[in-house]
Amino acid sequence: MPSALILGFDPHAVPGMDGDAMRAVLDRELARLGEHGIDASMALIAPDVSAESEVVAALSERDWDVVVIGGGIRKPEPLLTFFEQVVNLVRQHAPGAAIAFNTSIGDSAEAAMRWL
Repeated sequence: MPSALILGFDPHAVPGMDGDAMRAVLDRELARLGEHGIDASMALIAPDVSAESEVVAALSERDWDVVVIGGGIRKPEPLLTFFEQVVNLVRQHAPGAAIAFNTSIGDSAEAAMRWL
């Protein structure tokens, strides 16, 4: 069974975001991946100093076939350095995984399936 890891910010840790609503969308994405026979997991991180260790821990859980990096991490220009760090952590700790990017919180399944 192919595997996918979705990396994103914990919506409850982002000020001004409706964490419960966003988490529901993320949970639906995990369910959609499962419907396609993909063993999926999600690592939701806080945008703080614990992020690197949390990303490394998630990447090290198993050999992932694809890692989807969410838009919250890669789109805001002020987070460019953080985005680069995440990409390099994926390269280092999941070297066999494809890297995918979603266009919104609701199409992580499509992003993963492009590479599986």
